[in-house]
Amino acid sequence: MRAVIWFTLLFVAAVVAATTLGANDGLVSFYWGGWRMDVSLNLFLLALVATCFALVTVIQTVSTLIGLPRRALQWRVARRDKSAQAWLRDALAQYFGGRYSRAHRSAQRALEIQADTPELAQDNEFTVLGHLLAAGSLHRLQDRAPRDEQLRLALDISHRSSAARSAEEGARLLAAEWALDDRDATRALELLAELPPGVGRRTQALRLKLQAARLAQQPMEALKTARLLAKHQGFSKVAAVGLLRSLAFEAIEEGRDADQVRRIWEQFDSADRRDAFVAARAASRMAQLGAPDAGRLWLRPFWDAIDETTGEDREVLAHGLVACIAGIGADWLPRLEAAWQAHPRDGAIAFAAGCALAERQLWGKARLALQQAADDATLPTSSRRRAWRQLAQIAREEGDAPRAAECFAAASHIG
Repeated sequence: MRAVIWFTLLFVAAVVAATTLGANDGLVSFYWGGWRMDVSLNLFLLALVATCFALVTVIQTVSTLIGLPRRALQWRVARRDKSAQAWLRDALAQYFGGRYSRAHRSAQRALEIQADTPELAQDNEFTVLGHLLAAGSLHRLQDRAPRDEQLRLALDISHRSSAARSAEEGARLLAAEWALDDRDATRALELLAELPPGVGRRTQALRLKLQAARLAQQPMEALKTARLLAKHQGFSKVAAVGLLRSLAFEAIEEGRDADQVRRIWEQFDSADRRDAFVAARAASRMAQLGAPDAGRLWLRPFWDAIDETTGEDREVLAHGLVACIAGIGADWLPRLEAAWQAHPRDGAIAFAAGCALAERQLWGKARLALQQAADDATLPTSSRRRAWRQLAQIAREEGDAPRAAECFAAASHIG
């Protein structure tokens, strides 16, 4: 098809030339001094075209000869740039392959080639990546002083160049990760605090911040970070729930007195305060610190909506209430009896109701509930043992020594 088009164009050009120049009636005259020269128009046009072609050829030849040194320099620079890129790729491949000494040597060779070539020295992004690869290899080799020097060079160069700004963010994240590997939580938190707000909200930055906060034993900061990660879907839902609970437990255990635990509870997110496990742990901790009333106050919303909770939640709520049973008021009895009637086969609720009734010295009702809890094999052994001991105490109060002995014996045989 292409040949047909060329032949067609050639025929068109021949027709146009024959039509235009075929008559050859034109004449071109040249005057110089007393001389005159006449040539045909066709010859003049052919000579003009040939002269222009010759001039263009001469100009291109001269330009090529003059630009030969520049082209040779560009070729040498391109060759060295290709060599440096090859060494950098080799460093990356060796790093991922676990050959950290080779990776370090390849990265250093790439940087040396760049340093020896002034035309390549302006590629700051290449320089930063080379220093980061060298620093990462040294980190794996546990050579900390040279690693920190390479990292410092990378940060200095990236800070001065806008083109390497993304590499600077990566360098700071890597530095924070390495600080965590060195168990230096303070340094890691400082590096993360220096990140721009947008970078600091990235998933990787939040993960590092979470690890640093846990390493620094800052459970409240870790809890806030973990909740941000959960919102960014940094964990699965099951893992997020477990992690948030464990961090809330750590924060609660950090409280050394009732006022401190109360402040921690107030700092919790509303979602944490709505978690039955967290509320039960906080109530138990308040009871340990001599403030069971506050613990019961935190548990009351859950018991008011006990029908909306799961069996696992009811169990932890029951044990949390039992921990705060000392001094329980009579206003709790209708609530507990209603829950017991709504869930007559739930041993945990029977256990909580029995302990509350025993605390109020209502021995008859307490005995029935505690007997159900003591016979419930699904309850933890510690709860069943306490139920038997409570039954023994009720028997003593009623003067039934044989029954008390039987209950103590049953408690000793559990577990």
